[in-house]
Amino acid sequence: MIYDVIVIGSGLGGLICARQLAKEGRSVLVLERHLQPGGCLQSYRRGNFEFDTGLHYVGGLAEGQALHEAFEQLGLLRLPWVRLDADGFDRVTIGRQTFPLCEGFDHFANTLGDYFPQEKDGLKKYVDTLRDLPSMEETVEVNAYDWLTNLIHDPLLVNVLSATAMKMELKRTSLPLFNYAHSMSSYIQSSWRLKGGGNMIVDSLINDIKSYGGEIICRSEVKELVEQFGRIVSAKCPNGKSYEGKMFISDVHPQLTLSWIKESHKLKDIFRRRINGLENTFGIFTASLVLKPNRIPYFNHNKYIFRKPNVWTFHEDIGGIGGVMVSCRVPEQGDYAQQIDLLTPMPWVLCKYWEESVVGRRGGIYELQKERMADECIRLAEKVITGLGYMVEKRYTSTPLTWRDYTLSPRGSAFGIRKDCRQPMLTMLSTKTPIPNLFLTGQSLMLHGLEGVTMTAFKTLETIKNEKI
Repeated sequence: MIYDVIVIGSGLGGLICARQLAKEGRSVLVLERHLQPGGCLQSYRRGNFEFDTGLHYVGGLAEGQALHEAFEQLGLLRLPWVRLDADGFDRVTIGRQTFPLCEGFDHFANTLGDYFPQEKDGLKKYVDTLRDLPSMEETVEVNAYDWLTNLIHDPLLVNVLSATAMKMELKRTSLPLFNYAHSMSSYIQSSWRLKGGGNMIVDSLINDIKSYGGEIICRSEVKELVEQFGRIVSAKCPNGKSYEGKMFISDVHPQLTLSWIKESHKLKDIFRRRINGLENTFGIFTASLVLKPNRIPYFNHNKYIFRKPNVWTFHEDIGGIGGVMVSCRVPEQGDYAQQIDLLTPMPWVLCKYWEESVVGRRGGIYELQKERMADECIRLAEKVITGLGYMVEKRYTSTPLTWRDYTLSPRGSAFGIRKDCRQPMLTMLSTKTPIPNLFLTGQSLMLHGLEGVTMTAFKTLETIKNEKI
């Protein structure tokens, strides 16, 4: 059979593209290398508990907001979303001070203005920019850190306004305002958690794909894309199977995607070198905690805790973990938290010794390093959750190596290719490739996160429509 569309990778972007194209009546096949689909939205089970990998919260789901229309179109608003606290969906602790980030642009600015009265004018300009979200062309060449420090003069407030950006990589020399503003804006509009795991999103999209006649095959890792006469004609797997298609969409990291094309008349060496030379963002260490019963009341917000006011550079420190995000899973029943995730950036230098290893075979030193990092994260979280360490029943850890092995993201990059305001034309990638029937989607192209991947997937679909493929 020759499929109209073959989607490689079943992360959010790939599943959105597959769902929408199958809904149009095209024959669609999704190929996934793992036992289960979902990419960064996968959940996994340990005992009686389910844990998320990449999904912790999402912004802009209310009517008229950033993601509402897209999620309504995708049937995802029917899932059990829980709206986070309007008077502090995120709570930022720096040193001994805690600041609430509130829902709604005016509420956000007015509340922080009470803490920083001398910065009220700057805060108004800040939220006005995030409310109106200037175009990509206007903001992609603007340095986010420079923009922020020109607007806000109190260094502590600069840190507060950046502290929740563990959902992106803060890099003073390169982060574009476009990426910073999009990441912050939708969460201020409204912030939400799922009551349940990210697999609920995956299952909803997969059920729709199948209902529209699409197919999904797991344990089918693509190793080669075969080009003939300037077009991709098939995807080959190590088990000897080959799948033919008229159009191909890769939801896998662009650097890996290009490695599958062994010979090409369309793909020039200069293009390969350009993509392969791009830097990737840092990875994340996660400690997933199972709590003893009835110890910590559920908190309907996220906590971001930093030792010092160095939010933009804390991940470069060599003196231990300087910042952590604390995310509380909505309990299945009752008012007490059952699970908490602790997240912090983890530089690749801490993983490099085990670069050639695979999951489950990294040895005792690696396990000890993970335990040490989990201990440090817990101690830092105890600044706002007294005695957390004594309330933990079990804990499970993951590193960028884990992320790399499951998502194939180079060096376990959490947010894909690093965007650079100094080189936007090089680092903001197109959904098109030099091969006319091969398209890209996913977080490495323009924006990361649930909103960014969703927007990019619809951009991929728009490109395909305009190209009349």
